[in-house]
Amino acid sequence: MRTENHSPGQAARPARRALDQDALRRAVVRPGGLWRDIEVVGVTGSTNADLLARAADGAPEGVVLAAEEQSAGRGRMGRAWVSPPCAALTFSVLLRPLPVPPARRGWITLLAGVAAASAVRAVTAVGARLKWPNDVLVGDAKLAGILAEAAADAVVVGIGVNVSTEPDELPPPGPGPAGPLAATSLVAEGWASPDRDLLLAAVLGELEHWYLAWRRAGGDPGRCGLAEQYARLCATPGRLVRVELPGGQLIEGVAAGIDPAGRLLVRVADGELPVAAGDVVHVR
Repeated sequence: MRTENHSPGQAARPARRALDQDALRRAVVRPGGLWRDIEVVGVTGSTNADLLARAADGAPEGVVLAAEEQSAGRGRMGRAWVSPPCAALTFSVLLRPLPVPPARRGWITLLAGVAAASAVRAVTAVGARLKWPNDVLVGDAKLAGILAEAAADAVVVGIGVNVSTEPDELPPPGPGPAGPLAATSLVAEGWASPDRDLLLAAVLGELEHWYLAWRRAGGDPGRCGLAEQYARLCATPGRLVRVELPGGQLIEGVAAGIDPAGRLLVRVADGELPVAAGDVVHVR
C-alpha cells in the first residue's frame, strides 16, 4: 500500500510515497538472479545491523532490506545517517563473496558506489560522481553514502541516497579535521518527479551486474571492467586531497589512483602511500 506524508507548513513539497514492496519484488527478484527477496519496513534502527544479525543466523546472499526511516542509521566512523521518513533511499544488501580473496573485498564499497552513481545518472540525469571510498557527490556536495561491514564470510552493504530531502531538511556540513562536506538531494538537484521505486530497482540492477561480474572474475577489478568504470565515475584521482586516517592522523598529497586492493594511492614526499580507509577531502 502506498501512502503520502504531509507535515504542517510543507504543502508545497513533493508527495512522499512509501516504497512498493510487491512491485520491487516483481522488478528485481527473478530465477537465477542475485536478489532472493526484498523487504520494506517502516522504521528500524539500522538496516545494516538487521542484516548482520540475519547473516549470523545463516541468511543467504541476496537479501535486501529497505527502511522508510532509520532511528540509528550509521555512516563511516560512527557518524549518524538521518533523513525524514520516505525522503531517502535507505537500504542494505547481504552478500557472501566466497570466491573472492579477502584482500580484494575492499572493492565492494567501490562497486556499490559505481552501482549507485550509474543508476542516479541513468534514472535522474543528475551528474553524480564518486569520491573515494564511499561518497556519491553532485559537484562538491554529498548525495549518498555507503557503508560496508563484514562478519565472517558475509558482507552487508548499506546505501543511503537523499531523494526528496529539501534544503532545510538536509544535515549541516559535518565537523572534523578532515573538513566539512555539504549535503544535497536529487530534488534539490532538479529531479522533478522523484520515484524511489524506480531508482531503487535501478541501483539493485546495477549492483547485481557489477557484483556478479566481479565475483566471476575472482575479485579482479580490471578483468571484469569494474576498475575502468570506477575511473570514469570517480572524481578523486588527480586531485590534491587531505585524508583523515582512522587514528586521526592527517596526510595531504595528490591522489594518484586506486590499487588492485581498492586502496587510494596518495603521492606524498617520499612516494605513494596506500590508504585503505579514511575520510577524504578534495582540496582542489
